[in-house]
Amino acid sequence: MKLLEDRIRKDGKILPGDILKIDCFLNHQIDTKLMDQIGEEFYELFKDTAPTKILTIESSGIAIAYGASRFFGFIPVVFAKKTVAANMAANTYEAKEHSYTRKIEYTVQVAREYLNENDRVLILDDFLANGEAMHALISICQQAGAKIVGCGAVVCKTYQPGEQRIKDLGYQVEVLARVRHMSDDGQIEFE
Repeated sequence: MKLLEDRIRKDGKILPGDILKIDCFLNHQIDTKLMDQIGEEFYELFKDTAPTKILTIESSGIAIAYGASRFFGFIPVVFAKKTVAANMAANTYEAKEHSYTRKIEYTVQVAREYLNENDRVLILDDFLANGEAMHALISICQQAGAKIVGCGAVVCKTYQPGEQRIKDLGYQVEVLARVRHMSDDGQIEFE
């Protein structure tokens, strides 16, 4: 998606530790017009899969999933929570996820009432690097008996194992911006 690559080049920042910071438009401050275009692109990539729900992880994936939901006819968006709230159902699906940027492990949860064996799930997230978050969402779908119809990420660091890890599980993976290389001096190369 050239539009996204151009925006990353313009506003993205490469931080030490192999971190691509694009929170000025994707996940702290959200460019809603761009999110709409991202949602439409995911729809084009997955429209033949007929999902009944979109699954993501809080909080960065929520706007992406919502943007895509509009194009799929406003199907429900379910997001895995990283913390337990007092109003969270005790009956949940759970999976471990190690955050690449925060360097901590979360137990992500989805209430069982929101995901079941009748669901056809499209998994969407902001980044795909090592595949930890996506793998956790796949585990939650498997626990629910839901059918995964595809996995998508806005940005993938193709030099890390995440994309191949998910493909090796047999899932269709689509990425909008494929980063081949980043350097600490701010250089970024896309595939």
